[in-house]
Amino acid sequence: MKRDRTGDAAPIPPMYRAVMTAAGPIVRWWGRLEVVGLDLLPVRGATIVPANHDSAWDPFVIAFAARRRRQIRALAKASLWKNPLVRRVMDGMGQIPVRRGQADTDALDAAVECLSSGGCLGIFPEGTRSQGRQLRARSGTGRLAQAVPEARIVCAAVSGTVDIARFPRRPRLKVTFFEPTPSTATESALELSTRLTAELRAVAPVAPAGRQG
Repeated sequence: MKRDRTGDAAPIPPMYRAVMTAAGPIVRWWGRLEVVGLDLLPVRGATIVPANHDSAWDPFVIAFAARRRRQIRALAKASLWKNPLVRRVMDGMGQIPVRRGQADTDALDAAVECLSSGGCLGIFPEGTRSQGRQLRARSGTGRLAQAVPEARIVCAAVSGTVDIARFPRRPRLKVTFFEPTPSTATESALELSTRLTAELRAVAPVAPAGRQG
């Protein structure tokens, strides 16, 4: 259960619970989800969860894997909010829209506010799905870590998600939570994001793109 920075239990939004319940049969049963290192994810306090990104399923699988310890709010592409139904779901889950390809100060401010209030924030350092390509990291993750230095960083390497779209091939999903190598005082925001991406990809290499995956 999520707790705020004072230690008091913070309620998880009904929409978040509903989405996790709906995703359960696909992620846990069909996907045969394996979770490693969950105990490294703090149950309270500011936490940044960088993750690799190969499939549209990644945020759901990671959130489901973490559900017994934290609600993970996430930065998601703003175009998703164009659909009224999707917008209602995203807002209900507490997700934060970010405009790609530009400096979105509103999204950064919202993310910093989430962390400063003791929240848990998921972010993809690569910025978008890999589509089978090796992508360069963007500086956003490092900028957040520098803006909220008290935040813990726990990486989430997710694999197998591209196979969800390859029915009838059954996927084998895995989420590995791990603590990255400690940062140094001289490391820039981009250097931090780049290192986190490299450490994530060492655990979960880029996967070939799946159908709509």
